[in-house]
Amino acid sequence: MADQTVVVTGASGFIGKHITKEFLDNGYTVIGTVRSEAKADQTRAAVGPEHLDRLSFATVDLMSDDGWDEALQGADALVHSASPFPLGSPDDPEELIRPAVDGTLRALRAAQAAGVNRVVLTSSCVAIYNDDLRAGQTILDETNWSPTGTAGSSAYDDSKTLAERAAWDFVAAEDMQLATVNPGVVWGVPLDTDYGTSLGLVERLLDGQDPMLPDVSFPVVDVVDVARMHRLALEIDAAAGERFPATGGAMTMQEMAETLNAEITGSKAKTRLAPSWLIRFMARFNADMKTIAPRLGRSGAVSGANATSTLGIDFVPPRDALLSAARFVVANR
Repeated sequence: MADQTVVVTGASGFIGKHITKEFLDNGYTVIGTVRSEAKADQTRAAVGPEHLDRLSFATVDLMSDDGWDEALQGADALVHSASPFPLGSPDDPEELIRPAVDGTLRALRAAQAAGVNRVVLTSSCVAIYNDDLRAGQTILDETNWSPTGTAGSSAYDDSKTLAERAAWDFVAAEDMQLATVNPGVVWGVPLDTDYGTSLGLVERLLDGQDPMLPDVSFPVVDVVDVARMHRLALEIDAAAGERFPATGGAMTMQEMAETLNAEITGSKAKTRLAPSWLIRFMARFNADMKTIAPRLGRSGAVSGANATSTLGIDFVPPRDALLSAARFVVANR
């Protein structure tokens, strides 16, 4: 499949740049979708000069039909990684949900019209980890789905869950092949200094911005593993129809802070846990705390076993992903 053409949406993002480079490094021709020519230039610089003869760009928007059909013409596969990713919660959840859902369907319709049958979607562990364990289940996995529209789901959580569900419904009706990659918190080394909000939590911890930390944990994955999973999910026949949680394990915020203080010179991370009652009280009037409160004391563990068994992924340990991200942040300030 290495001589094929893949459309990578959101190619200028932190994850998108790594996905683009992964496919280029393995012989594919890539058409990256971006929102501006400036983003295209930035992505070219980030992925390096080696394969630029096999990289081109199309300017499209998740909320507009313009350019999508043209972007998919002649493609063999679609990797849809474009989705809004804020650091905070918007006042109106539809600000995130509509672009995520409508943008996903817009990309899939263009793929279907162009005769593209194989799709890999970047979803998220948030589409999994707000669910409860079933009887006999010891860890959440790809069979779990987060409920939406609940007190414990943020606008971002709902946007990823609803976009993924919309994708599965679409491909079932159109007889297309889909695999999803569901990353946890994505860290590791960016390809340039424009990494958006992806390393925002690392920066907050390093700077000691929060005097106390909530008792929550999250699944963690290295961005290199995420990019490789997208390629393998496209290449391996058995991956079609599968969801692949991308996580090498979970870390609490306290563990993150302690790791940074132990390994990163100058880290100011606070390690004191906030009383859970305080977080719940703040949740009454703070949107971010309202999102965190239902997760207090819950494990953030999600099984990455499907990626290991089907795709052969040996995940980078969460601690290593965190530290490589932190070292990059410190070195590029």
